[in-house]
Amino acid sequence: MFQKEKQLVLGLYQALDDAPADGIADSLWPCFTPDLLWRGFHPFNELKGPGAVAETFWKPLRKALQHMQRRMDIFMAGRNEMDGFSSVWVVSMGHLMGLFDAPWLGIAPTGKMAFLRYCEFNKVEAGRITEAAMYFDIPHLMRQAGLNPFPRQTAAHMVQPGPLTHDGLMYDVQPEAEGAATLAAINAMIGDLGVWQLGLPLEEELARTWQDDMIWWGPEGIGATYTIERYAKQHSGPFRAAFSDRSGTTHICRMAEGAYGGFFGWPNFTARLTGDFMGRAATSQVGEMRVIDIYRRAGDKLSENWVFIDLLHFWKMMGFDVLGELAEHP
Repeated sequence: MFQKEKQLVLGLYQALDDAPADGIADSLWPCFTPDLLWRGFHPFNELKGPGAVAETFWKPLRKALQHMQRRMDIFMAGRNEMDGFSSVWVVSMGHLMGLFDAPWLGIAPTGKMAFLRYCEFNKVEAGRITEAAMYFDIPHLMRQAGLNPFPRQTAAHMVQPGPLTHDGLMYDVQPEAEGAATLAAINAMIGDLGVWQLGLPLEEELARTWQDDMIWWGPEGIGATYTIERYAKQHSGPFRAAFSDRSGTTHICRMAEGAYGGFFGWPNFTARLTGDFMGRAATSQVGEMRVIDIYRRAGDKLSENWVFIDLLHFWKMMGFDVLGELAEHP
């Protein structure tokens, strides 16, 4: 029940922690295949091979966030529904915390603690990682450094906590029936979501698959919101009003273990920006939403949802290059 796969990923994290910044590539080679496909948020996008991942992502980040700690809130593994449950993926979520002592992506250091929200999916085959999706909230790190690229968010953002129940670190074997129940709850929500055409009032639609006291832990620029009523007003309603021509949902991996589960896509869906969103005017252009969603189930409904959206990539497609403007006007 995924214990070997979990131990491989935990071993990778320990090797990353132990390696000096200049030796990170050596720590990755034993865990990854040479043709690794790594997907990360803009500006990293797709990287091939552990050497490219080490040099392009990990080495600069480790030099920026000194004495880095990985502070996990969720750790799980499961079989991927999207390929007929044939592949195993290991997932972790939390924060990478360190002292922000050197620039990263043009963001000036603060000399203080900083937290980078992350969630990572790792596909394990024959004892090595062949694919990875590493999604992270760069705008939230910018906010901690005194920058505010998205000033009109509709909900609240903070350093986001882990599950209310504090049981998200599933190092041990979990009952198979619990994971199946979680995946069923996620699929029911996806089925209702469709293309926003279920025909019910929004709050009634949400109540079919969400607990009333649900929490949607959204990214910087949108924020977190609590209860169905506030989620409908502070995110779901404004989001749906801003977009049209939403495509169907496509996921690369969708899995669950215990009371937790999640998915990611590349992209998850596309939609046309036909209304104001995040304080910016409609463009009538189609944009991609690269998303990771992690869920906690309580009973037969979903209770918490941690969300990672590549807003830098989406807005760049809309003509607003956040990191490019930072480079021009540091």
